[in-house]
Amino acid sequence: MPYVAVSALSHPGLLRDRNEDSLVIGPWTLCATVTENAQTLVFPLGTPLVVAVADGLGGHPGGEVASALVVRRIASIGPTLSSEDAVRDAMNACNRAVYEAAGGDEGNELATMGTTAAGAVVQSGSLLVFNVGDSRVFAATRDGLRQVSVDDSPPLEPGHRTTHLVTQCLGGTPTYRAIRTHVTAESLSPGDRYLICTDGLTDPVPTDVLDEVMRQHDDGRAAVELWKAAIVAGGPDNITLAVVRVADD
Repeated sequence: MPYVAVSALSHPGLLRDRNEDSLVIGPWTLCATVTENAQTLVFPLGTPLVVAVADGLGGHPGGEVASALVVRRIASIGPTLSSEDAVRDAMNACNRAVYEAAGGDEGNELATMGTTAAGAVVQSGSLLVFNVGDSRVFAATRDGLRQVSVDDSPPLEPGHRTTHLVTQCLGGTPTYRAIRTHVTAESLSPGDRYLICTDGLTDPVPTDVLDEVMRQHDDGRAAVELWKAAIVAGGPDNITLAVVRVADD
């Protein structure tokens, strides 16, 4: 029977006081927790399966509240996300939910809470990649890692590899702001692998290192080695990642 295996972990890193990242794999969510060993879950291939990360905005109160709200909402409606329009509608609903939870009052400490989100909906023969913000989704191919998500961030200055600014996110402002969710359809075959992660991995760790780890290790081991690479690089931010693999037996 074809199946989907997902190996994931979430860790605050070395410099942050708390973990504002959250993670969803099908009906399972992981919010504001610490894991150093990868958790691997296996699902039959068929019903839409959502795997996604949400990165609460650093420097804004309530980042962990926003990210947890988003992944729990995605978990509750994941099996219905069978089209690009359904994914966009779901992300719009998540955006509205963050603003509603923030209260819309500038005096409320949660008024500007927000989160990025990136993930994939795995279906038989196809995969829908989506994101708002700068959390990322990569396809791990024979030719190397290929970024499928679209960064919502300003152009990089010469000599800089990353930026800590985002041009759109879910919530994040005192008054409601609509979003434009990036959605990309990919064909899917047995053996295909994807990496879904927050910028706590991609900011400190160059893409060529991510690619090397994905080439050298299978699912759960790859997840742990990716986390270790971010820690060795200083662990400046929360680190949340999931390695997704499709198999036919």
